[in-house]
Amino acid sequence: MFKLRDYQTETIDQIYQSMRQGHRRIIVQQPPRTGKTVIMAEIARRATAKHNRVMFVIHRKEVLAQAVATFEQQTVQMELATMGMVQSLSRRLGRLPPPQLILIDEAHHALAKSYVKILQAYPDAFVLFFTATPVRTGHDQLDQVADDIIVGKSIKWLTEHHFLAPYRYFGLGDIDRSKLRKANGDYTTESMDQALNHQIYGNIVKQYQRLAAGKQAVVYCHSVESAKKVMGEFAKAGISAAEVDGNTPAAARDDLVTKFRNQELMILVNVNLFTEGVDLPNVDCVIMARPTQSLALYLQFSMRCLNPRKGKTAIIIDHVDNFLTFGLPINDRDWEQAIVTRDKRRSNSISGDVGPAITQCQSCYGTFYRDDAKSDRCPFCGAELKAEGKDYKVVNVDLQEIQNAQAIKQRKELAHKIMQDQLMANVADKTPAELHTLNEFQAYAKLHGYKPGWAWYQFKNRRKAK
Repeated sequence: MFKLRDYQTETIDQIYQSMRQGHRRIIVQQPPRTGKTVIMAEIARRATAKHNRVMFVIHRKEVLAQAVATFEQQTVQMELATMGMVQSLSRRLGRLPPPQLILIDEAHHALAKSYVKILQAYPDAFVLFFTATPVRTGHDQLDQVADDIIVGKSIKWLTEHHFLAPYRYFGLGDIDRSKLRKANGDYTTESMDQALNHQIYGNIVKQYQRLAAGKQAVVYCHSVESAKKVMGEFAKAGISAAEVDGNTPAAARDDLVTKFRNQELMILVNVNLFTEGVDLPNVDCVIMARPTQSLALYLQFSMRCLNPRKGKTAIIIDHVDNFLTFGLPINDRDWEQAIVTRDKRRSNSISGDVGPAITQCQSCYGTFYRDDAKSDRCPFCGAELKAEGKDYKVVNVDLQEIQNAQAIKQRKELAHKIMQDQLMANVADKTPAELHTLNEFQAYAKLHGYKPGWAWYQFKNRRKAK
């Protein structure tokens, strides 16, 4: 049996307390890499020990066998457990014994029709929705199916208590985000092709060698073509690498994962595979070579390397500016707000407090909260710290270590640029007589190459005319 960590026991206690308070459909939020499956297995063990039937629902076959092994190791009475993929279970509801408890893994998918079909088939069952990110990209959220949420320990707390590895985050990829277009909640492959321009921004291999040489890494790409190209670049540099995607035969994929776990491979380049649930404990570096609009994907990407080990500091390399959208992994997020359907929310943001500014020593490149520094000296090497906002830039490359304060500034700059671009698009087909606001006149002037004073002069005359 697994020995539960204190925070896992605390989560289980909170679940039972919620049940005693009358809640029957409960979201359980736990950050990635914190053992959600072990928590589910322990709850299933307790339920089956009292002769209750349990159903475990998952949506990826790659993770199912791993979950079954965890349940067996936790001594769940497997004859009382129905475990399967959502697609299969939803087609067999009439032939399955009704469960008293349903455990749904990666439950941010739970509004899909196949999940709803299962929930409707067993209205009297207790349902626990487990997910690291209880937020969806669409309008409807998990409050449509759940009546309570248990929020796990924060990423910051888990890091401070050594349940997650500390990390250093490097970013600022050269991506043209204005070319990105969304469909079905994330960027389209075609727009990512255009935004990335078929280039490997910042030179992925060179960055890996500079920042994470010798560390096992997982690379996230947006297409098979780009993944194979990245793998080829690593091979040219003499670094063992393999590429896996949805078309890779299961046996070949399992063999490559085994080689990676056995440290026979240094780099695994993948397309939409190593996100949810797959156990790769020896990853020390993550390289993001694809942008995403999904917070769930971003946290799965960035936190893949945070399994702790004594003396370990993970490296996160963001070539595509995902931090501009989501901040850094350690940021607090308002999960209680996130589960609320969008038009019922207090705010459209779930980012929460970004916390104290992070700074970087330009002598040893150590990254830390500014508040942790004694006077103006680096807590690692004792060097004098430069003024905040002056970030160390890696020589001859387009990456630099990201600070929280800088990330906020750049998100604001990006938002301002998008608004300006939209404004110019709105006035492109208009004449000056059709303009009304100062912003419109300024956008028109910029679009046509007029001097800045023209906009103010025209706007002032328009106001006088009124």
